[in-house]
Amino acid sequence: MKRLLLSFIVLATTFTLAVAQEDSAVVTKTFGYLSYDAVLKAMPSYAEAQKSYGDLKASYAKELERSETEFSKQFAEYVDGQKSFPENILLKRQKELQQLMEQSLKFKQEAQQLLEKAEAELMQPVHQRLKEALYKVGMQKGYDYIINTDNNSHPFVNTNKGEDITAEVISVVSK
Repeated sequence: MKRLLLSFIVLATTFTLAVAQEDSAVVTKTFGYLSYDAVLKAMPSYAEAQKSYGDLKASYAKELERSETEFSKQFAEYVDGQKSFPENILLKRQKELQQLMEQSLKFKQEAQQLLEKAEAELMQPVHQRLKEALYKVGMQKGYDYIINTDNNSHPFVNTNKGEDITAEVISVVSK
């Protein structure tokens, strides 16, 4: 009888330890992961920034087109009159065409630089809002870090240890 009781106690203890180990094996999520681009593009402020950038880019494109049309017109006039113009007029027109071409190239370079600067300025508050949302979600969930899975930078994420928070962050930035 004592052996039976002792066997029962050993069996009960073993079972209790097994259950305790199983409970301690419950994995807590230590990090979050998301598609930064998906969240960014879901933000209302992103659409507004892209529209403003598109409008500005269209303005520069229109001015570049006007400049190229003017150059083409003057070049055509130069070619048409090339045989009938005296040499000093030809040289003057060549110089004018050269100046127009240089001005056009300079404007094109300046426009590109201004567009890059404008895009950075328009997107800065959008990125800041997303950064704040990531911090908020990360702190609420107690994450050690949040991974951006875009561009196949993390081809494998253990979903037992991490959690996809894309939808949750979209919800936060959409408020």
